[in-house]
Amino acid sequence: MAATRFDLVALGEPLLEFNQVRTDDTTGYRQGFGGDTSNCTIAAARLGARTAYVTRLGDDAFGRMFIDLWQREGVDVSGVGTDADAPTGIYFVTHGANGHEFSYLRAGSAAARMRPGDLPLDLIRATKVLHVSGISQAISANACDTVFAAIAAARAAGARISYDSNLRLKLWPLDRARAVITATITLCDWFLPSLDEAAQLSGVTDPKAILDWCHARGAPMVVLKMGAEGCWVSTRTARAYLRGNAVDAVDATGAGDCFDGAFAARIIAGDTPVAAARYANAAAAMATTGYGAVAPLPRHADVTAFLAIER
Repeated sequence: MAATRFDLVALGEPLLEFNQVRTDDTTGYRQGFGGDTSNCTIAAARLGARTAYVTRLGDDAFGRMFIDLWQREGVDVSGVGTDADAPTGIYFVTHGANGHEFSYLRAGSAAARMRPGDLPLDLIRATKVLHVSGISQAISANACDTVFAAIAAARAAGARISYDSNLRLKLWPLDRARAVITATITLCDWFLPSLDEAAQLSGVTDPKAILDWCHARGAPMVVLKMGAEGCWVSTRTARAYLRGNAVDAVDATGAGDCFDGAFAARIIAGDTPVAAARYANAAAAMATTGYGAVAPLPRHADVTAFLAIER
C-alpha cells in the first residue's frame, strides 16, 4: 500500500472560464477558471488540505494557465498529463433573471480523452479521499471508465470516496445518467447531490424522500445541498437539517464545488459530518459573494470568522 501523502485527490475536467460581468452600460467577460472537481480541489487546498489533481490538458496556453493556477494554489500537478492532439475545454457563464447559465466548448477536450491506462495509480493510492463527479463520467465513455478505475484503485488502497453527481443533461440522457450515477453511489463513502438534480434522478421532490432514495441505492452518507436553503446530512441512522447562511450573493458558479472541497477538508480534519457540513455551508455561501468559480473561494480563517459572526 502506498504511503499516504495527500488528504484529497480529485479527478476530472478543468475548463477555462469566461464569466459575464455587467456594468451600467457595458457587458464583458472576466477570465477565470472552472471545472467542478478542479474547483473542489482548490477549495480544499485553500482550507488547509493537502491536495492533488488528476486530468489531461491540451498542449495550449489555456492548459499552461491551469498548471500555473494549481501550482499557485498549492495543488500537486504530478498527475496532470498533456494531450498534444486535443484542446483544453472552455465555458461561458451568463447571468439573467433565472440565475446563471453555462455554454460550453468542450467536445473532444483533452480531459474527455482520458483512459484508465492514463491514471497515475501511485498518486491515487496515496490519498485519504478521492473526489469524483458525474460530469467526468458524462463527457465520454472512456472518461467514465477512468472514473470507475480510479475509484477501484483508491478503495483498494483504503481511501474514502467522495462523489458529486453534478447532473448535466446536456452531456448525457437521463436514463444513462441515472444508471451510471446509481452504480457509483454504491461505491462512495459520501454522496453530495444538489436538490434539483437529485429530484430529477429520483423522481421525488421532498428532501427526506430524496435522502431515502439515495440510501436505498447504497449511499452510506448523503449530504443534500439546497443552495441558499442550506443542506441535509443523513446517514442510515441519523439525519440533520442545517439552515443556509445569509450573504449578498452575486454569482453561484462553483458554490457546490466549494461545498464539496470544504466538507472533505473538515472530515479529514476530524470533524463530525454535521460539523463539516455546517462549515461547508458557510464556505459555499461565501463563494457566492464574488464572480467566478475560483476567485471568491474562501480561506480557512475567513470561514471560521464568518461562522463566529453567524453564531
